[in-house]
Amino acid sequence: MTEIPFPRQNYNNDVEVLHHRDKTILLVGTAHISQESADLVEDIIEQEAADVVCIELDDKRFAALSNPHQWENLDLKQIIKKKQLSTLLVNLVLASYQKKLGGKLGIQPGMELLTAAKTAEKQKIPIELCDRDVRVTLRRAWKATSLFKKGYLMATLLASIFDDTELDEEKLGELRKKDVLSEMMNEIGEALPAAKHALIDERDIFMAEKIKSAHGKNIIAIVGAGHMAGITKMINIDNSTIIEDINTIPPVSKGWKIAGWSIPAAIILSIVIIGFKQGANEAGANALYWILANGIPSAIGAVFALAHPATVLSAFAAAPITSLTPVIGAGYVCAFVQLMKRPPVVKEFEAVATDIATVKGWWNNKLLRIFLVFLLTGLGSVIGTWVGGYKIFTNVFA
Repeated sequence: MTEIPFPRQNYNNDVEVLHHRDKTILLVGTAHISQESADLVEDIIEQEAADVVCIELDDKRFAALSNPHQWENLDLKQIIKKKQLSTLLVNLVLASYQKKLGGKLGIQPGMELLTAAKTAEKQKIPIELCDRDVRVTLRRAWKATSLFKKGYLMATLLASIFDDTELDEEKLGELRKKDVLSEMMNEIGEALPAAKHALIDERDIFMAEKIKSAHGKNIIAIVGAGHMAGITKMINIDNSTIIEDINTIPPVSKGWKIAGWSIPAAIILSIVIIGFKQGANEAGANALYWILANGIPSAIGAVFALAHPATVLSAFAAAPITSLTPVIGAGYVCAFVQLMKRPPVVKEFEAVATDIATVKGWWNNKLLRIFLVFLLTGLGSVIGTWVGGYKIFTNVFA
């Protein structure tokens, strides 16, 4: 019997044929908001005799695409307890960005990836998810970014969702042919190389290793167009020894741990020194100043977020204490209280990707208001730490 060739035909620039040992890999580059990409993926999987289809998704993203109602099972309490609110917020911002563009183009973001899975299932071809866990990617990017540039990163992401520039037909045509999410990540990477390494480069390595280790000799791999060059470069380089390293969240360094505890230790020591030098009353006055300097700005942040009264009180009470420990911040304490007092309902989870793109939506949506509480009370606590710390350190040498 004559063996059916793989691939059966030549394709355009959206498809690369790669070889690794005895494996032939059909690497398909897509745009995540393109109907043309969805159609291309479907045609290739139906026409080619593949042993497996690899898809640029992880378990979490695949579940999100397959089950739009997954929000109903989201455990916000655990997310807050594990201090993953920042990761979830970035995830929501990226999802909103894609959804907004998808709405203008008339297609669900990631449709070509879901199409790949459904077409493979229809053809009875097994699928393998080849992307790294999105939580690992986001947390590695966050940890690799300096404190100053974290603000730049958040501002850039938020600006992307509030940007309401009208797109003409020419621009829309360009977007249909591009992996716009990868392009945005590349733009961020130019200003934040450490973040780009986690968001793009490490994932290229991870996906290349997953693709070439997939079962079978004839492999179709569906990835964003922005990853094609990196995967092509890495496919014949052995990076298996570093996969474990890039698939874990690096622990906090000893230097940061020491720095995290040194500030509260210096504050407490300063108040003790003031007590010895100037008396107990002066030490008490400085301690009270610390409480007010931390509690008031954090409580104001809660008020500005239109938080529940209990959240406002918890902000005032928690900030002076959490500022003296790097273990947990005032923002997480207040977010948990807000969740308990005003839990979001299912429809607010479903509307979050739309509401996040409007200023009004942040205050009307109870889920987004939890993020507002988290951000604004945390900011108030940071301000209070600097104001209170400066005053106390100054009084030591008075």
